Amino acid sequence: QVQLVESGGGSVQAGGSLKLSCVRSANSYLTNYMAWFRQAPGKEREGLAAIYTGPTPSPYYSDSVQGRFTIVPDNGKNTVYLQMDSLQPVETAMYLCASAPWVDRDKWCSSDQYKVWGQGTQVTVSS
Repeated sequence: QVQLVESGGGSVQAGGSLKLSCVRSANSYLTNYMAWFRQAPGKEREGLAAIYTGPTPSPYYSDSVQGRFTIVPDNGKNTVYLQMDSLQPVETAMYLCASAPWVDRDKWCSSDQYKVWGQGTQVTVSS
C-alpha cells in the first residue's frame, strides 16, 4: 500500500509563494502519475496539475494555475513538488496530493482518476 504525505503549506500574503512537497512511501506503479488538487470548504475538489513520473515527464496544468504553478518530480527523493507563485486569497484551501497508475489525458483533472490520496496540507492566503 502506497502512502502520500504532503507538507509545505502555511500562511502567505497575496502575491506570495509557497512550495508544497508530496512524498510517496514507495516508487510503485500506483504512482506513475502524480497530481495536486485543492479543495476549499463548500467547494468541489479542483485539479491543479499532474505529471507522469516516468522517463519523459509531461506536465498538465489547469487554466487557473497555468504560468503560476509548476509541478516537478524528484524520483530520487520519491517526491513531487508544487511551486506556487502569485497566490491570491481565493486560493485558500486544503491542497492534496494524489496518484494513479494511469490517467486519461482528457480527464487528468478529475479526482476519480486517482487511486491514492494524501491527507492534505492547508494553504491560507491573506489579503
